[in-house]
Amino acid sequence: MAILLARRGVPVRLLERRPDLRKQALAAGRSINLALADRGIHALQAAGVYESIKPLLIAMPGRMLHTIDSETSFVPYGQREHEVIYSISRHGLNQLLLGHAESLPGVELLFEAECVSADLTQRRLTVRHSPQQDAAPVMRTLAFEHLIAADGANSVVRQALLETTHASVSAELLPHGYKELTLPADALGRHQLEQHALHIWPRGGFMLIALPNQDGSFTMTLFLAFRHQDDRAAHASFAELHDTDSITTFFRGYFPDVLARMPQLVAEFLAHPIGKMNTMRSSRWTDGQSTVLIGDAAHAIVPFHGQGMNCAFEDCVELDALLQQHPFAAACKEFERMRKPNANAIADMALENYVEMRETVRHPKFLLQKELAFELERRLPQRFIPRYSMVMFHHEIPYAVAYERGRQQTELLERFTSDATKLGDIELERAEQAVVEQLSLLEYRY
Repeated sequence: MAILLARRGVPVRLLERRPDLRKQALAAGRSINLALADRGIHALQAAGVYESIKPLLIAMPGRMLHTIDSETSFVPYGQREHEVIYSISRHGLNQLLLGHAESLPGVELLFEAECVSADLTQRRLTVRHSPQQDAAPVMRTLAFEHLIAADGANSVVRQALLETTHASVSAELLPHGYKELTLPADALGRHQLEQHALHIWPRGGFMLIALPNQDGSFTMTLFLAFRHQDDRAAHASFAELHDTDSITTFFRGYFPDVLARMPQLVAEFLAHPIGKMNTMRSSRWTDGQSTVLIGDAAHAIVPFHGQGMNCAFEDCVELDALLQQHPFAAACKEFERMRKPNANAIADMALENYVEMRETVRHPKFLLQKELAFELERRLPQRFIPRYSMVMFHHEIPYAVAYERGRQQTELLERFTSDATKLGDIELERAEQAVVEQLSLLEYRY
């Protein structure tokens, strides 16, 4: 956001709660890599930084599914060359963005500046600032004319906004948490699994995923219930995994193909925190005067559609475009009006995608419906685009459109695959005619 504003000559003071990430190692166990897709790429291009980020990317054109018997199958995300998502280091991306922001005239970076309270009426922030290493923090009051708050799911500014406007916020805590682990490179520094894939071990009520890193390692993330949710989920909760025996037995039973390749598994498992996942929805994103929320502060979502970062970057592009057309207050009101339905839509799709990733992908019917969806897209590319593709590869299609369109398409796919076991069993001409009759033309560009 600071880069987009500074490119137009707007002076920006950027407050960052953490130390300068260019000078510090990433804390272990938290969000090591991210999935970059078309919406995020479009935003990075708009900010003029995408070319410098490209060397950090590892292409993932599909999912590699791992069965409990250690068999694998590759399922592509799309059917065109550009329909790829990319694994990228969170640390590396932040370093580049900070460096680029700092290089622009009119940008002031203030690190270790934690916002502890906000007075939106008086337009003042109270900040706990540590200007020098090992020095005691000092409290500073900072005045602002306009405030764009990207201070995360636990936003202090959002709390002040709620108090000022009498708005409301809902928080839906997922009963599952996550723990990040490492599958290291082999002795020659090579990836031990297929490099160009997002690996998934779907196990019904839980799953393990892996994203590739440039050093030959994979970041493994286990998504699992905090506690037992039913009697069938024996040993399928974090509460049961507390020592070497329980952790090793769990991985041997559910993920045998990677157990021997993760020598630090137990040590990492016991040392790394269990992350929580929330869906946050705020009824107000702006006070209508000086302040607006973006990113997780406005609409935190769970990570299962790989859209948290992409959605937040899209926020920046859309808000910046409105700020070029309207005064600040009017731009923020229009941003809230336009963007909130899309934020709600991707929040719902992210929750739904967790079920798909951990459970649905294991079923033959899912693969058949995906095959039929690709066939209908080939035949009618202006009317039928799989929902996943609309979200990941078409930044010009709003999330809300993808959500509603996806619902209609799913009904068609379920109808035409109900009695089929393979694509040859389906009357494709009838399916094609149903698409023409029920779905309007889409506006998009490849």
